Amino acid sequence: QVQLVESGGGLVQAGASLRLSCAASGLTFSSYTMAWFRQAPGSEREFVSRITWYSARYYADSVKGRFTISRDNAKNMVYLHMSSLNPEDTAVYYCAANKAGGSDGSRYDYWGQGIQVTVSS
Repeated sequence: QVQLVESGGGLVQAGASLRLSCAASGLTFSSYTMAWFRQAPGSEREFVSRITWYSARYYADSVKGRFTISRDNAKNMVYLHMSSLNPEDTAVYYCAANKAGGSDGSRYDYWGQGIQVTVSS
């Protein structure tokens, strides 16, 4: 069975940095596009970033220049490095995997439980 487990969330002040991690198991990790989505209270789920099997990277305009996605295929891990955080980044962040790519969450096959990131000001 496939499992995606996020870690590294928490409560930080505006301007701080934080790194989220996602550990994958039960799939051929190197064959998958890995992505991060987020959902704020009362809002729809939105795309944040994705990285392909060949390490092409894509970002939502709202986070480009502040967030960096990376992957370690030897460890079946994907990371999201976040800097210059602001209260608008507050949300539950989800790790996701598929073989089709794209920014549409409905096309992703596997999802983590989600992890809370809260930014105060």
